[in-house]
Amino acid sequence: MLIPSIDLMGGKIVQLVQGERKALEFDDFDSWIERFRKYPLIQLIDLDAAMGKGDNGSLVSYFAARLPCQVGGGIRTVQKAESMLELGARKVIIGSSLVQNREIDASFAASLASAVGRGNLVFAIDSRRGKVATNGWRNRADISPAQMIRALQPWCDAFLYTHIDTEGTMQGFPVDVICQLRTITECHLIAAGGITTQEEIDRLESMGIDAVVGMAIYSSVLKV
Repeated sequence: MLIPSIDLMGGKIVQLVQGERKALEFDDFDSWIERFRKYPLIQLIDLDAAMGKGDNGSLVSYFAARLPCQVGGGIRTVQKAESMLELGARKVIIGSSLVQNREIDASFAASLASAVGRGNLVFAIDSRRGKVATNGWRNRADISPAQMIRALQPWCDAFLYTHIDTEGTMQGFPVDVICQLRTITECHLIAAGGITTQEEIDRLESMGIDAVVGMAIYSSVLKV
């Protein structure tokens, strides 16, 4: 399944390359809402909140009320996760707060699942050069994606794996990487990072993996 992404920064929809350089920005929100309305799920990320540089709360509310969204970015407490679901998010994406002092925080994962239900949780694994990156992808922990999955899979419905090294580059997604992760969990998997073609999406779908696509859509390489 194709999941279009909406990344928010500074009150606009943006696309970044590897989480750093802004390549595109848009403020025609309603036109994108109309284009994405046919999809069963949209990924909505507040990048400012993820980086600890403010938030785009009003825009998150605007999109979540109009599209079926899984929402992430700066969700670091049980209370914040609950508030996102109350706003209308179908699921919440939790990332950096699952790593504390460079170690996996399974107790926080368990508390989230207890409070909102594991079916409402997507745990984000953002990988740079084979290690998990946190805090807006600025920090790296000596933890592999496989370690994250093995430790946290009892408490979530899905894992969102983002390959930072190819994110926003439209150079293709390393399918072999997620093939390895597919073998260690029965949880749903979602892939992101450089996915550009329908052929990639179809190949991932054949393995039961959904594909998050951003740059290829916003640059009109992939028509939606």
